[in-house]
Amino acid sequence: MYAYIFRKLLYNVPVYLGIILFVMVALRVNDPVMAYLGKSASPESIAAMRSEMGLDRPLISQYGTFLGRVVTLDFSERSWEQKRPVGDILGRAVWPSLAITVPALILSTLTAISIALLSAYWRGTLTDRTLMFAAVLGMSVSLLVYVVLGQYFGAYWLPEKLGIPDGSPLRFAISGYEPVVAEGLRPDNWLRYCLLPVIITVVLTIGYDTRFYRAVMVEECNRDYIVTARAKGASKPKIMFVHMLKNAMIPIITHVMITLPFLITGSIVMETYFRIPGMGQTLITAINSKDFPVIQAFTAVFAAIFILTNILTDVLYALVDPRVRLS
Repeated sequence: MYAYIFRKLLYNVPVYLGIILFVMVALRVNDPVMAYLGKSASPESIAAMRSEMGLDRPLISQYGTFLGRVVTLDFSERSWEQKRPVGDILGRAVWPSLAITVPALILSTLTAISIALLSAYWRGTLTDRTLMFAAVLGMSVSLLVYVVLGQYFGAYWLPEKLGIPDGSPLRFAISGYEPVVAEGLRPDNWLRYCLLPVIITVVLTIGYDTRFYRAVMVEECNRDYIVTARAKGASKPKIMFVHMLKNAMIPIITHVMITLPFLITGSIVMETYFRIPGMGQTLITAINSKDFPVIQAFTAVFAAIFILTNILTDVLYALVDPRVRLS
């Protein structure tokens, strides 16, 4: 297994280097100095700004310098916009993203698998059709609709009906961005700032996940081992919730591991709507301000997580299914 992991890491080194090079080249198509100084800037000020940003050096030199920082995990380069180390910016942004994405992934996965098992258990019945209709309906509604309805019912209608005061943590909708920045996101105020985004994320993704997992369960129902278990007199609940669930873990692991890199990078749409200072909003801010150090560091981190996730997926295949051999 360790030899396999080592080989996969070596195979992905050129891919990783190519991703970073492509991003650096794409960012430098338009000169960011003009965006910072304006069109009326003097040649002297433009040259001074390019030297300060390190853009006066050849691209290959900038590429080598950045790779050296990535290898040594040195993200001390200062942001052009915020004038702070890039590592500090990303370190502060990753925790708000995890506060939303991790609970949402756990809740949506467990709920979707449970609903899919029940739907496959009563396949073809009214219960199955009702669950699938609800799943399709849930995935057909736009995210913006969920955000508007969630903010209205969560921030105004429900607290007024229940008589919840403004200062109570049960008044969970985010009413402003400034309090999160001022006091920081902590476990004791998670309910106030993150519950509504988590609920919306779960409702939005559970429809897709349920339909996928149900298709997996229905396909497993036609396998030979299911027919053998039925012939041996095993009960339907044992077949569904023990034998079939265990053998359906490979597509479930694949589906979960695909979303794993986005736990770190966060949800750009949700963080933008709810003004949460996570990785998604940090990236959007850096792109709008042409903050190359932040964008490059974000890309390097995301690409590394994505590659490691793919390798981890193969390892989990071998651990879950003895038929899979890493070679």
